[in-house]
Amino acid sequence: MKKSSGVIAQPAAQSPAAAASKVKHFVIDTNVVLHNPKSLFMFDDNEVVIPFAVLEELDLLKRGNDDIGRNAREVIRQLDILRGRGRLMDGVQWNERGGMIRVALDSNELAPHLRTDSPDNRIISIAWALSREGKRTVFVSKDINARLKADAIGLTAEDFESEKVDAASLYTGYCTLDVPGEIIDELYTERQVVLDRIEPHLLVDAEGQSGAIHIHANEFVLLRDLADQSHTGLARRLADTNHIIPITGPRRPTFGVMARNLQQTMALDLLLDDDVQLVTLLGTAGTGKTLLALAAGMTKVFNEERYDKLLVARPIMPLGRDIGYLPGDKDEKLTAWMQPIFDNLSFLLSNRGTRFDAAESHSTEQRVQKLMAEGKLVMEPLTYIRGRSIPHQFMIVDEAQNLTPHEVKTIASRVGEGTKIVLTGDVGQIDNPYLDAESNGLSYLVERLKYEGIVGHVTLAKSERSDLARLVAETL
Repeated sequence: MKKSSGVIAQPAAQSPAAAASKVKHFVIDTNVVLHNPKSLFMFDDNEVVIPFAVLEELDLLKRGNDDIGRNAREVIRQLDILRGRGRLMDGVQWNERGGMIRVALDSNELAPHLRTDSPDNRIISIAWALSREGKRTVFVSKDINARLKADAIGLTAEDFESEKVDAASLYTGYCTLDVPGEIIDELYTERQVVLDRIEPHLLVDAEGQSGAIHIHANEFVLLRDLADQSHTGLARRLADTNHIIPITGPRRPTFGVMARNLQQTMALDLLLDDDVQLVTLLGTAGTGKTLLALAAGMTKVFNEERYDKLLVARPIMPLGRDIGYLPGDKDEKLTAWMQPIFDNLSFLLSNRGTRFDAAESHSTEQRVQKLMAEGKLVMEPLTYIRGRSIPHQFMIVDEAQNLTPHEVKTIASRVGEGTKIVLTGDVGQIDNPYLDAESNGLSYLVERLKYEGIVGHVTLAKSERSDLARLVAETL
């Protein structure tokens, strides 16, 4: 399906009637504007139709203190600004290319087969009425079932694809090259290799296919000897340079943790490099994303004192109940959501040969509480991140696959001077009902920032939690 939000080229000259025939009328569902409040302005020179039912739903949601409530209020403010330029019922032009935003009243009748007077059906009926008038109409919704119903009655229905990426070809952060053995030897003797020496060679992807290569900043390269596949070398392209350097991994454990596979070696290299200010880690359950991020953060904060504190945040995205239904104060409620983090912290603080030997008489839980009391370790839901400025901290955002692109932008923009941010997640385990592997904020961030010199990414492939965890991750 073609993206509905792409820029449409304009002909050099055309009559008003011809121009009108080319305009598309995008009927927007409520979940689209809640997903991204700026989505109203992403349809170029077409007409965006906002059904009256959408305004009613926004009115019900605007009182919330969560991101949904904030997004609802933002959309309402934008519409109020447009209202100052003209009547929304008649349509208000918002750009020089003729893009229009219009509020549409309910259709006089529901579309065929939609017998229930629900907000979704009223929205779909407006799209159906426009289509009956001969207008090129597209119904845009993040709700799969709403798109199915629209398609069933003959409407063109699309997902909001402006911020989607191709999950099948998502950037992994590393590639494999078959090169002459002398290039590998040069890598370790000279401690670098100029890119011109390896770029004439071919990339070999996971399926064994070859093709032209381009190595991004901070991308890893596994060099394999053409004559001896067991003769290999691991390198990373340094940002803003024209060469790669060898990567051997930390010689000592990172807060008691040693890399168990190639991708974990890559991840630790990025996590421990202070010049890489943003790191994204993707991987299935048990690949070590959170553990490696915490180990690196604890090393940088507690051992090296490179950052003032370690901040760990997670989105509150339940499979059932919301955090408000849990008993206790904020910290007591947060404990249930942060239990995976506590588990990893307990593992790292238990007997990992760290510099906390003086506290051997304390339990791991007491050590965690002591670090939190001292302000060295902070754990928060992402609900409290908005509006803050976070300087000189090692910040970890776990389960970032449940965030929208807009939310990821909001979080990353909180980062102050001297802060490093790490986002981890598994795009195969998304609990947000309106996100998938292609539209979540973590995937979007990986693809959009892969060219930047202060950003690094690794997709972890092998589960190291246990044989059972690896079997489940690979088989089910």
